[in-house]
Amino acid sequence: MSEIRIAGTVNDSIVDGDGIRFTIFTQGCPHDCKGCHNPQTHDFNGGKLVDTEELLEKIKSNPLLDGVTFSGGEPFCQAHELSVLGKEIKSLGLNITTYTGYTFEELYNGNNPHWDELLSVTDILIDGKFIEELKDWTIKFRGSSNQRYIDCPASLKAGKVIEIDI
Repeated sequence: MSEIRIAGTVNDSIVDGDGIRFTIFTQGCPHDCKGCHNPQTHDFNGGKLVDTEELLEKIKSNPLLDGVTFSGGEPFCQAHELSVLGKEIKSLGLNITTYTGYTFEELYNGNNPHWDELLSVTDILIDGKFIEELKDWTIKFRGSSNQRYIDCPASLKAGKVIEIDI
């Protein structure tokens, strides 16, 4: 397939979305959120290059997975490569959760075909920068209360955010 730059992976996460997930932490992030949970992922030259076929094989080898999570760093900085991988993941019957510091509106109206590709394979989008002053330990799968848990296919169809209450 292709190569992506990652900070690392977690084979069976239960904190990066609903169910048991294979999480890919992309490398490189332009947001520089104060108090970021993964500051080591900010440097675009850090991490390591991996073949997406290698990642797909690891995903296939775990029969317990409910889905795959693209986290970061900022996944939309490698949107095309992740969308190609995402199509393969979807063909396995797995769902995809994507974390982003961008808002749905920024991505949807961004006139970026690669962003559109990644949105099209994303089932759940968790959007918005982490805001340290809004940090909230009581909300599931998000770090700050401004971040939304979005039904991405329904939002794309409606042309506006459709949140899921979890």
